[in-house]
Amino acid sequence: MEIGIKIKELRLKNQLTQEELASRCELTKGYISQLENDLTSPSIATLLDILQSLGSSAAEFFVEDGDEQLVFSASDMFEKGNGGSLIRWLVPSAQKNAMEPILTELDPGVQTEKDLPHDGEEFGYVIDGEITLTVGKRTARACAGDTFYFRAAKSHFIRNTGKARAKVLWVSCPPTF
Repeated sequence: MEIGIKIKELRLKNQLTQEELASRCELTKGYISQLENDLTSPSIATLLDILQSLGSSAAEFFVEDGDEQLVFSASDMFEKGNGGSLIRWLVPSAQKNAMEPILTELDPGVQTEKDLPHDGEEFGYVIDGEITLTVGKRTARACAGDTFYFRAAKSHFIRNTGKARAKVLWVSCPPTF
């Protein structure tokens, strides 16, 4: 593990200069530079102090990014269908993430359940078919190739108003599905 690179990434994420981090930890700018370039290694106490100043912990710092799944196959996905609609959660356990993508398929005349107002934003891409999006009292038609985007502060849903099955990639941020 390259401790110096991870410290530098955290420092930059927190928009701190080497001098500002050094000041917060009662260290020198030169020492922070040496750490970030892996020319020296900190004691455990110094590392914990640096991590605290960067809003992190030893547990978070030493978790390897390589453990996160990057690609999901059909066998990872979860589906729920009823009465002419099918919802496919594309990323398992996405409710713990910042956004949640789903694939919604609707038979003609079928609509999704009404989603109650909540904080966040919604984005959709109509892959196939024709839908009508309702947000509060407003409605808008969208066809294959169209996208939609709105703040989720009003109740909202989509209805398949076409003659064929509609397929929509829908992303909610934060997760609500």
